[in-house]
Amino acid sequence: MTETSVAATRDGRIGKIVLNRPKALNALDLPMIEAIAAALTAWRDDKAVEAVVIDSAIERAFCAGGDIRAVRSHALAGETAQIEAFFGTEYQLNAQIAEYPKPYIALIDGICMGGGIGISVHGKVRVTSEHGLFAMPETAIGMFPDVGATYFLPRLPGAMGTYLGLTGQRLTGADAVHAGLATHYVPRAALPALRAALAEHGASAIPAHAQELPAFTLAAHVPAINRCFAAATLGEIEANLKAEGTEWAAATLATLLAMSPSALCWSLAAIRRGAAQDLRTALDAELRLTRHVTMHRDFAEGIRAMVVDKDRQPKWVPVTLAEVDAAEIAAMLA
Repeated sequence: MTETSVAATRDGRIGKIVLNRPKALNALDLPMIEAIAAALTAWRDDKAVEAVVIDSAIERAFCAGGDIRAVRSHALAGETAQIEAFFGTEYQLNAQIAEYPKPYIALIDGICMGGGIGISVHGKVRVTSEHGLFAMPETAIGMFPDVGATYFLPRLPGAMGTYLGLTGQRLTGADAVHAGLATHYVPRAALPALRAALAEHGASAIPAHAQELPAFTLAAHVPAINRCFAAATLGEIEANLKAEGTEWAAATLATLLAMSPSALCWSLAAIRRGAAQDLRTALDAELRLTRHVTMHRDFAEGIRAMVVDKDRQPKWVPVTLAEVDAAEIAAMLA
């Protein structure tokens, strides 16, 4: 980590954390995670810090996720201790944010995926601009929605969380507020004024700067999402999408069928299980699941195809949902 990957400074009434790893779109490595956690610990009992704001130094991304390329390298080398340290520390940070006694405010003005959602969604305030781009794309890389997603996805309205977690559907800023991943909408042009107001007034500045939400672009599909993705099994979800007979349903089914079949299975099971867990329990269960998933062939292959070689032609094993061993999936979640 360079000295500027995470800058933690005081700015008026707030503690300000700024992510600055531009070449990696602020993807979180272990030193960055540790630096954020250390700043939160230092400010927890500092009476001069009324709130914490986490922001990005680059417009293109808030945080593109965890550094999964590095995790893949550890997995291929059999370096399980390094993988455990990464995910264990990351999930501890997610819990620390959720339990933080002061307002924790994320300013999201660009890509916010995977681990980026993990360092924002657990805070009380998540501000996004029209340039916010949210997704949990883990099934496309043979992973599962983690960083507490097995807890927060099933708590989104209706079946929206299951839909987002399985398909990796991307949401722009306003849509992320409608869906429940963000809490306030502030256009990019108004963010400098908000930043100044936060430093001067703390979290109380938020309401005066939040603007009216544009319409939810998925609104017309919400009833179908709820009909299709509330099903108990992937087979039923697939059948429901076929029965819809719409262009949206056909495109959604095609998206699902391009994902790792194994990842779809363990992801749905983990999301369903998380609906009955508290956050700490869900994070502990996610950590146990990473030990199996990161050793699965589809994990290394998915990251190869989507991140390393970028040919976007993963060769999943097994190839179809019907071939996935249900007993193996159940054992992974035991």
